[in-house]
Amino acid sequence: MRIRVLGSGGADGWPNPWCRCPSCAAALDQGVVRGQTCVLLDDRVLIDLGPTVGLAAARLGVSLRDVDTVLVTHRHRDHHFPQVWVWRYWAREPLRLTVVAPPLVLQDAQPHLDGCLTVAAHPGDAHEVAGYVVRPVDANHPEDAVLYDVTSPDGARLLYATDTGILPDETVEALRDRAFDVVLLELAGTPIPSHLTLESWPGQVERLRAVGAVTATTDVVAIHVGHDNPPPDQLDRALADLGSRAARDGDVIDTARGRTILVLGGQSSGKSAYAESLLGSEVLYLATAPPRDDEDWSRRVAAHIGRRPATWQTLESGDVAGVLRDARGQVLVDDLGLWLTRVLDDHWESSDARSVFDAALAELADAWTTTRAHVILVAPEVGSGVVPATASGRLFADLLGRATTALAGLSDEVHQVVAGQPRRIR
Repeated sequence: MRIRVLGSGGADGWPNPWCRCPSCAAALDQGVVRGQTCVLLDDRVLIDLGPTVGLAAARLGVSLRDVDTVLVTHRHRDHHFPQVWVWRYWAREPLRLTVVAPPLVLQDAQPHLDGCLTVAAHPGDAHEVAGYVVRPVDANHPEDAVLYDVTSPDGARLLYATDTGILPDETVEALRDRAFDVVLLELAGTPIPSHLTLESWPGQVERLRAVGAVTATTDVVAIHVGHDNPPPDQLDRALADLGSRAARDGDVIDTARGRTILVLGGQSSGKSAYAESLLGSEVLYLATAPPRDDEDWSRRVAAHIGRRPATWQTLESGDVAGVLRDARGQVLVDDLGLWLTRVLDDHWESSDARSVFDAALAELADAWTTTRAHVILVAPEVGSGVVPATASGRLFADLLGRATTALAGLSDEVHQVVAGQPRRIR
């Protein structure tokens, strides 16, 4: 299952363009703009239909012309905007749709659904739609609202849970032993019964974990986030402490592979500490440094070890590709420059240095794009100032630049740390 996040924000998006609050100001300053929540599964199944869905798809270079199924959670206009059906009607020969939604949504949409198959979404039912199995479950919401438990034709499982608040007991029980691959759980931040806050969100994840709906391999992602939460960077760090993250518009979650983040920064920029802050309590720390008989280096290594949680497992190896192929869960690789040093250890002065590097990079890139783990790779930035004085120094800078450029293009996210200040580039 390939889940494309067309929108990840609350009812008014984030930032709200009229708002003076610190969270909206920070979102503008950080360039983190979220539209109303909507996701697209495998370019075929659209979940929720807010007013910005068409514009969001166009901006992301995505077409909705292959959508044959629409699931709607409830009739609030940020989830079901009837005018979208009119826009679809104006298209030339759109595909026949199957629309699964609560009865009130179908009532609102009915004037625009000629030629569509409509299915009323009642908790407890199961519907097979275009090869997907769709199970509505109860939401904690004053409207006629549901959440969706979706199994794709390849067996991947998604829980789409927005809006809800504290999950009803019967919903948690209905999800027992589902072992979801992905859980998209709303975190509007608004302290009302139909929404979750940073205080109540972790408890719902734990309730799902207790019944086997969330497992060690489930990707739990906050969605429908709004400006009642802390600023985006603070929210990211709070969720990282919980082993999770907040979705952003344009994110792609592929259940066939893990998630990859490249963190760039100069020497002593704070890049490693920042990368560590993005991870939870269960992490495999892959240290790529080759052995050194160097007292100063030993002190630096000890400082790194001292700030890692005791629950982290450390592995010293230069075989990054091999580790990523077998790994599950969270992995931190620190760092790419030391990996390159290992690759070139016996080849600095030889004519085959570049061909050895090319082979190693191809292997790493393949593992990077196919890993099932959540991986953060730290990479140093060199060559932005004085050109190195030695041939080996210039070779290192050239090849490290090639490696970071290649991996950045293959990463789900790219962050840069300058003087201790992180920013997300992509």
